[in-house]
Amino acid sequence: MSLRGPGSAPIPLPLAAALLLALRVGRALALPEICIQCPGSVGNRSEVAHYCKQTPELMLHARCCLNRNGTILGLDLQNCSLKHLGPNFPQAHTAIIIDLHANPLKDDLASTFHGFIQLQTLILPEDVNCPGGINAWNTVTFYPNNQTCEGQRNLCNSTGDTEICPENGSCVPDGPGLLQCVCADGFHGYKCMRQGSFSLLTFFGILGSTTFFISILLWGTQRRKAKAS
Repeated sequence: MSLRGPGSAPIPLPLAAALLLALRVGRALALPEICIQCPGSVGNRSEVAHYCKQTPELMLHARCCLNRNGTILGLDLQNCSLKHLGPNFPQAHTAIIIDLHANPLKDDLASTFHGFIQLQTLILPEDVNCPGGINAWNTVTFYPNNQTCEGQRNLCNSTGDTEICPENGSCVPDGPGLLQCVCADGFHGYKCMRQGSFSLLTFFGILGSTTFFISILLWGTQRRKAKAS
């Protein structure tokens, strides 16, 4: 069975269904800016493409591998002439694999991967160090044209310091070589020493009062200057 438009050749039904599905996905899925930061699409030989094709539920769109919800699980920005990763790069913080090799990157990547706690494979130019250093990864492999950082380590478990966070806080990973201390429920403030919920009403009350008095002071100063002139 096939579909036929006016004056056109018949379209096989399976192909027509695939085209309709592709149109629906394209309309429903708004690509993150980082996926189209570099022209072109993910190459068939890319490690990101290989990862994406292993799972039927994942889809390649532009430079990204996305799940059905549009979450970025893979990002391929290789050979994009990038000197800086740009302000849209944090959109890929959910990625499991990222390829950045064949780029003249100039940035220090130490803090660029803040929040990339799911990242397990990172492919970089040969002259760019793995973020967090070699101790932040299970394996760092060097190749003639790139290096691969694999298996992000949980810094909270590998430091050996049981008192890395205050008594009322707990350590959580925050990206390669990064961690943060999160206060337990009911505690906040410096070193999680303040007990009780943080009062937004008090905070904004103080902030509003301070802003009001500064505005009055500036208004009075301008009035005096106006009268003097």
